[in-house]
Amino acid sequence: MPDAPASPDLAVFDVDGTLVDSNYQHAIAWYRAFRRHGLTIPCWRIHRSIGMGGDNLVEHVAGKEVESSIGDELRSASGEEYRKLMPEVAPFGPARDLLKAVREAGLRLVLASSGKQYEVDHNLDLLDARSLAEAWTSSDDAESSKPAPDILQVAIGKVGGGTPIMVGDSVWDVEAANRINVPTVCVRTGGFGADELREAGAAEVWDSLEELATSLDKSILGGARARSSA
Repeated sequence: MPDAPASPDLAVFDVDGTLVDSNYQHAIAWYRAFRRHGLTIPCWRIHRSIGMGGDNLVEHVAGKEVESSIGDELRSASGEEYRKLMPEVAPFGPARDLLKAVREAGLRLVLASSGKQYEVDHNLDLLDARSLAEAWTSSDDAESSKPAPDILQVAIGKVGGGTPIMVGDSVWDVEAANRINVPTVCVRTGGFGADELREAGAAEVWDSLEELATSLDKSILGGARARSSA
């Protein structure tokens, strides 16, 4: 697990499953995509892979043969199915307030998403986040998705670098951040357990965004504000 930086100045937030409640819609979309091609992948197994990019998910849950034969068709079908479910996606209640609080704590803010551009635009609208974040990413910005660190690296680069902290909800967020020695603050909003997030290397695990927001000064995310008021 990377050590928490003494003076973090940049918070890199994952979006799906962390700020918006979309992990289960993504799982259903993938399930339906596989069923289109006569494959029944248990939803629980798909859910355990949400947070991993689509370029990796197919092989992870269905094997190399399926990826090599119909991987692109499955990704296309998943996107079509997710579009149908997008109206059901909503932001977690305190998400925008937490983003504001992180800015007020003295950290710059960037949103690191590997979703398609239409998903990113939809989520930015849901969160009303364009005025809060300095930058954001989409799947167009990196060749490889999580658990590769590419999206995270692009997100950091878009704001000129800094001393970052990752905020995410999945073991794949933690693994991506670990690869470039960035500590991760995790919330359990994506459905992953506290123990497995800690085992993956998360620096902190919070049950909800509400818990994190109300205890921000106790988190490495609130450290800048705590130090400035000391």
